Amino acid sequence: MSKYKVNIGDIELISLTDGQGSGEATEIFPTSDLDIWQSEYRDLLDGTVIHPRFGSFVISLNGRLIVVDTGMNGPDGKLLDDMNAKGVDRNQIEIVINTHLHPDHVGWNLSNGKPTFPNARYLVPKHDWDYWTGPEVINDAPWVTDSVLPLNEERILDLIEGEYDITSEIKAVPTPGHTPGHISISITSNGHHGFILGDVAHSPAQAEYTDWSPAFDVDSDLARSTRNRVFDNLENENTLIAAGHFPEPGFGRLKRSKGRRYWVIE
Repeated sequence: MSKYKVNIGDIELISLTDGQGSGEATEIFPTSDLDIWQSEYRDLLDGTVIHPRFGSFVISLNGRLIVVDTGMNGPDGKLLDDMNAKGVDRNQIEIVINTHLHPDHVGWNLSNGKPTFPNARYLVPKHDWDYWTGPEVINDAPWVTDSVLPLNEERILDLIEGEYDITSEIKAVPTPGHTPGHISISITSNGHHGFILGDVAHSPAQAEYTDWSPAFDVDSDLARSTRNRVFDNLENENTLIAAGHFPEPGFGRLKRSKGRRYWVIE
């Protein structure tokens, strides 16, 4: 099997990449330590710069296709090309899930003003919708106007809240902090477990240094608390994790050695 595809019971999970960002490690993570980056995570650095991936995932279950997050889009966006290369027909997508409404997670919701996935319904966390469409925020979030509001006008948008069963095997679970309504996706099939992080974490370094919070958290304290809780559970259950901002393909597990927790590539 390709390194870009893993099985979770009867479910196939496919990793896609739209592109990558770029920034000084200690600017993206203001609470981080450059000495630790350089001594322990040099493989993630380009000098003192890191390049978080803009990743998405496709869940394939009994012929049904679900997309989780839609990348950044823009002139360098390659999500649709990557879909084609990995045999995913966007016309067959039934559901699109935005884990939250940051621009690198909603960019390909539409193409040229039309839904990129013409036969899909789009699921958005209600608390994120309420926050980003509120009068205090909407004028500073043009990507919401461009890539989210038209879905509502097309009547193909569903707002979800709490723990939400997408299918009997796939569930949206609240993981707030990075944004108010942030969700992650929990997968259970034939006794196997998977978890699509969304932006609970942005770097493998956060497996150990969970207090390293990105500058773009809406509520860093809540995000940190969520990350600790989620990571403890995922480690204890040896869950397969899919992380969209980690290096390709973003599949791994959390393991512990000599009292330290690490990200181990699947």
